[in-house]
This record gives sequence, structure tokens and C-alpha cells, in this order.
Amino acid sequence: MEISKLYDIFRASAGVNTDTRSITPGQFFFALKGETFDGNQYALKALEAGACNAVVNEDCPFEDERLVRVPDPLKALKELAAWHRTHVNPELIVIGLTGTNGKTTTKELIREVLSKAYRVSATEGNLNNDIGVPLTVLKITPETEIAVVEMGANHPDDISSLTWVSQPVYGLITNVGKAHLLGFGSFEGVKKAKGQLYDWLSAHDGQAFVNTDDAELFEMASSRSLSIIPYGIEGEGVNILPASNAQPFLRMEIGGELLETKLVGAYNAANVMAAVTVGRQFGVPLKDAFDAISAYRPSMNRSQLLQTGSNAVIQDAYNANPSSMALALENIAKMEGEKAVLLGEMRELGRDSVSEHVKVLTLLEKLGLCRAFFVGEEFRKAVSIKGSAFSETFCFSTSEELAAYLQKHPLKGCTVLVKGSRGTQMEKVIASL
Repeated sequence: MEISKLYDIFRASAGVNTDTRSITPGQFFFALKGETFDGNQYALKALEAGACNAVVNEDCPFEDERLVRVPDPLKALKELAAWHRTHVNPELIVIGLTGTNGKTTTKELIREVLSKAYRVSATEGNLNNDIGVPLTVLKITPETEIAVVEMGANHPDDISSLTWVSQPVYGLITNVGKAHLLGFGSFEGVKKAKGQLYDWLSAHDGQAFVNTDDAELFEMASSRSLSIIPYGIEGEGVNILPASNAQPFLRMEIGGELLETKLVGAYNAANVMAAVTVGRQFGVPLKDAFDAISAYRPSMNRSQLLQTGSNAVIQDAYNANPSSMALALENIAKMEGEKAVLLGEMRELGRDSVSEHVKVLTLLEKLGLCRAFFVGEEFRKAVSIKGSAFSETFCFSTSEELAAYLQKHPLKGCTVLVKGSRGTQMEKVIASL
């Protein structure tokens, strides 16, 4: 079917859905395939649930006049989103955002700031992959003035594909670090993959917001024919106030004005400055930007501070890689009083995995964070290789095992960092703290 005809069906529908469990009447279902599922098997179920039509593979075994057969439903979804991007609103501004750490927090802060002056559409949560980005774009309405699209990448050409779908006019890379090395092959592979956002902007006369404090990003942007909108902590003379048990959240003096946030960790300062700079670019008054950032409350296990009956818990358990782990450890080391760290292994690091976990142990020793609890085989290997100078070092296979241990041997009166890759599910230990 021609993309224009597919678009006619979409415009008459109540939106796109890829999950039959949440179908509502009038939605347009796309039968996607994964390693463990085949949406074609549920096409009739989607129609029975009220879907107006279902896009399926050409060899789908079912018969129904409402089935739209295509060679590849995922490709059709991306093509539909790209078509929508160019037809929904000719004045639409799209800001594309990627990076190793801080993507979702930065996207949320930018959304809050821009919403003070514009009708904004943005990626929901962290739905930033080759399915999430098309779905984000397809939720843009004719009334949307600015869309903020978060793009994640696990493989070399992911960002190239997602920029083709979202077609950003502005872009921002939060940082580049060692993550998903199994897919990218090396740190240089990470830089090349993330840099595809800059490549798109350069080829389409776009502009990039660049943290000029970050030498890697500045070099990446400067090496391309790219219009740069700079921001940074050092470049703008921003003062980051010290955190303490009494004042645990990030506080910053920007242009002589105090900005108080509900974010934990000085490493979030660059994310805040990105949002302030984007707001400035689009004419959002500084006071309004400050108000938006101050009101923002982190969620989804990202930079959250929880006060339990026994401890202050920094819940940063959504994900972890070597760079984000180092930043989190350096942050808690600066805090006062008794401290403990509960760390889940960092996944998808390929051949560098054990050596990167050994580096974490070395950093813990350097920072004096001796009360440490580890989850996962990679940390167990690292401990066995390096040995330990910690007074209390414990390794557990799962977060459930660590939670059970803490129930019997509770921590009290500590500031506790909880961090790990998504697969370790470190949030499961929170109830034991």
C-alpha cells in the first residue's frame, strides 16, 4: 500500500498502537515482530478489541478486509511517522536528543521549560528506540509547536535511522561514554553512532546545542560543518553549591540567581544548563525556566532521593554504565556521614566488562566508599581479580538475594546509593532500606 493511503487510514484513526493489551476503539494496530513475539498472531484480536485496521506481514495467515499487508510492518511504521513529520505542521520545530547518560532527565527538563511558552510534545518516559520514536512522532498534533524527541542507540546505525524518522531541526547530545560497547564495539564506535545526530543536522542546515565544557562533544561538533549554540558550567560562570545532608539536592547560581532543584547529584548540572539554554534560544524568560526546573520531580528510578525510616536513599537504579557509575560514586563520596553503596553489575560492555568493573572497585577504594554491596557475576569476577580493601564487601547473584540479606542485617543512619543496569532490578532492594 502506498504511504499516502496508509496515512489516510492513520488520520481517520484514533492513533497507533502496537500492543493488543491496550487497544482502544478506533486505533490503528501495527503487528510487529520481536525475538519472543509475533504481532501477526494477535492481529484478529486487535480488530476484535476495536482496532480500525491492522498492518501485518504479507504472509499473515488470517483473512479480514481490515488487514493491511506490507513486507515489513516496522518499516511501514517508520515510513508513516516520517510522512507524518513532514505533513502534520510545516512550522513544527523538532529537537532531537541523544547521549550516553542523562537523555531522559534532560528531555524532561527541556519539556518543562518549553511548556512555559509553547505547546510541546515529547517522548513519553524513555520510549526512545526504533519503535518508540515513530510512536512519539505519530502523537504530534497539528497544534504542536515544538516536539522533543529522545533517541536511544544500541547499534551503530540506530541514530541515523531515528533522525530520518524524526527529522530534527535542532539537536543535543548530552555526552558520550562507555555504554553498549557490546553493540558499538568501542568508545570510538559510541562517538560515531551518537555523532550521527550531528551528521543529520549538518546535512540539513540544523543547529546543535553543545556543552562546550565537554571536550569530546566540542571536538565532535567542531569537526563538522555545524552551527553551534554553546552552553556549559564553566563557560557561563555557573556556581554549583555544595550538597550536604541538610541540602542534598542540586543547587546552582546562574547569572547571580539561585536555582534550587529536586535532582540529586552535581552531574545533573549540565542537564539543567541544557534546558536553560534551550529555553533561552526559544525566548522563555529565565524566571519561567527556573520555575519549571524547580518544580520538576524526577521519577523512574533516576536521581531520586528517598527518606526511609532508617536511611537517606539515592535511587538511581534505572541504568548504569562506567561513566554514570563514576559520577554517582563521586557524588555520594562528597556527602557527609555514614555511606553505603549497593551496586548492580553494568551490562552490555562486551570484552571490557570485567576490566570496567575492576575500575569501579578501584574508584571505590580511592573515594573511601568501603561499605559496598554488589549484585551480579561481573562484580564477583572483579572482586576475585582485584581483592578488596573494603571493611564490608558482599557479592550477591541477584537483587532479591541482597534484599533478603539487608532484611536480616539492616543498614541504619546511612546515605545509600542504589545503582545498576536495568537488568539487575536494583530497585528491589529499596524496601529493605
